[in-house]
Amino acid sequence: MVKCIFPIESSTFSTATACLVRSLVHRRFTAFATSSTLIDSECEQEEDKEEWESASCIIQDKDFLRKSKKTRAGLQVLDLIDQGSLDPDPILYNRLVSKCTQLRKVREGRLVHAHFLNSDFKDDIVILNTILNMYGKCGLLEDAHKLFDRMPHKDMVTWTTLITAYSQHDRPNDALVLFPQMLLFGFSPNQFTLSSLLKASAVVGPSDGRGRQLHAFCIKWGYYSNVYVGSSIVDMYARYGLMDEARFAFDGLLIKNEVSWNALIAGYARKGDGESTLLLFWKMLRQPFWPTHFTYSSMFSACAATGALEQGRWIHAHMLKTGLKLIAFVGNTLLDMYAKSGSIDDATKVFNRLLKPDVVSWNSMLTGCAQHGLGRDTVKRFEEMLRMGIKPNQITFLCVLTACSHSGLLSEGLHYFEMMKEHNLELEVAHYVTIVDLFGRAGLLNRAEAFIKEMPIKPTAAVWGALLGACRMHKNMELGTYAAERVFELDPHDSGPHILLSNIYASAGRWRDAAKVRKMMRLSGVKKEPACSWVEMENAVHMFVANDVSHPRIVEIRRVWEEVSQRIREIGYVPDLNHVLLFVDQWEREARLQHHSEKLALAFALLSTPPGSTIRIKKNIRVCADCHSAIKFASRVTQREIILRDTNRFHHFRDGSCSCGDYW
Repeated sequence: MVKCIFPIESSTFSTATACLVRSLVHRRFTAFATSSTLIDSECEQEEDKEEWESASCIIQDKDFLRKSKKTRAGLQVLDLIDQGSLDPDPILYNRLVSKCTQLRKVREGRLVHAHFLNSDFKDDIVILNTILNMYGKCGLLEDAHKLFDRMPHKDMVTWTTLITAYSQHDRPNDALVLFPQMLLFGFSPNQFTLSSLLKASAVVGPSDGRGRQLHAFCIKWGYYSNVYVGSSIVDMYARYGLMDEARFAFDGLLIKNEVSWNALIAGYARKGDGESTLLLFWKMLRQPFWPTHFTYSSMFSACAATGALEQGRWIHAHMLKTGLKLIAFVGNTLLDMYAKSGSIDDATKVFNRLLKPDVVSWNSMLTGCAQHGLGRDTVKRFEEMLRMGIKPNQITFLCVLTACSHSGLLSEGLHYFEMMKEHNLELEVAHYVTIVDLFGRAGLLNRAEAFIKEMPIKPTAAVWGALLGACRMHKNMELGTYAAERVFELDPHDSGPHILLSNIYASAGRWRDAAKVRKMMRLSGVKKEPACSWVEMENAVHMFVANDVSHPRIVEIRRVWEEVSQRIREIGYVPDLNHVLLFVDQWEREARLQHHSEKLALAFALLSTPPGSTIRIKKNIRVCADCHSAIKFASRVTQREIILRDTNRFHHFRDGSCSCGDYW
């Protein structure tokens, strides 16, 4: 019998424990000394296993990674083995490595690995796979690959573990490279291997065709109907943006789970297809599956993309009814949904209820304030964020600079632009665009041009486009022409700059030059996106274009707007004919101006909603100055709050004024 020489301390092991160890640790295990040594009888193997499981239980779970009393960097369990007080075995090493993996204890894991390599079990493939998994889960991919290369033997688990590690840590190409090597060594992939490979291929993208090859391989090897592999195929095509293929793969699954549903729902949400996302969500609710946090996050993103406030509120209520907690990433998407759907008050309530807002939460809140014209609030919240020790990133500063630009906060915007350098953040093109926009909106066109010429990077089409927009706003034809020419060189297929230049010429009465720009657009195949506005009523979308006659209630709609138009003229509204950029007489200009899409949408909303309710209108381009003025007066005579979302921001019209302060 081996003498037990534990360095017994009352705080760690009791006398009774020591006696128990003496009775259990009565002989050394040599069964795993070499890979060729086998246990002679099944009964003896089971007896040994039970004996060592009992011995391992003596050391409590919390004591497995207890630091050594003798060495600063060691572990007490390893000291006991070295002293001969505890015999090692594969189960003990496996538990130690698994504990390190679970707690992400990298330093302790290296110690166990080093000790294991000096043991009799150093070639045990099960333990080596466990150590490989530890390095992979902890993100130590170089260590994982070194161990992989040094392993004397490999099995399917070995290859799958390394492939999964690369796939889960944003190194998809390294994961995909291993697959043909694995096949050359004669190994056949399992469902976990294929799922990890499909995930890696989803990140790489569809350009190299490896995703489709993997799909074909899954069919060939009979894994197509496997729910885990099938769900990965759905997710891969959804991330490619190929929703027809994703839906086909989804419908082909004999068995579906939450992952399958979430993958397809998230795909539609990323595409901005709110209708398909909502239909799929309702279909999921009729199945024996409960939505998860990931489901709700995708749904909120879909509602944010379409501005579907009522549907977003319903889904929020459904989540609360199911009892799911508002965890970080779901709270961020919910906040973003309310902000982008026009309810900044609800967004603020969600933000205030977050237990621990992170930088994404703050960015979402700052973006919401900026989009709703709350420039001063954005600056105040940003300063509060800094006081709380939240480190801003490039997106944070972009939100703040945008808010300053939209609110005319010139000195504040320049201050925060310089602050980015203090935080060692790399300036991106978008930040330069906002500064050009900041100068341009303030009417400082020469400073904007000088800033562009002094930029350390080559100006892009977006930079010159910001200057062109400012020239259109302030009617600077000469500089606007110069900026437009630069945009045409860099991005000749964008219709926006062509329209801006044409409008600049038309505003100055240079109809011939405006016609030349339009002709150039036709010859180069550049098409203008038609301006349209829409409102949602009882889960139906009603869309309008300028001079629309297609709506079934168009006669009533025009009558309502004529009544509103008459009332707002009585309190000071004067049509701005400069926004009718056609060579027609004054009467025709005024007639065309009164039938812009947002005015028709407003008239329909007044006709279809109860008195006093809030009206929400969306437009696909920037609202014109005349419509802005008309809706401002309309909010006063109708006693309604009117929220208009265009491509740049939200306008909250109330009692004859707008949240933008007529600066947008």
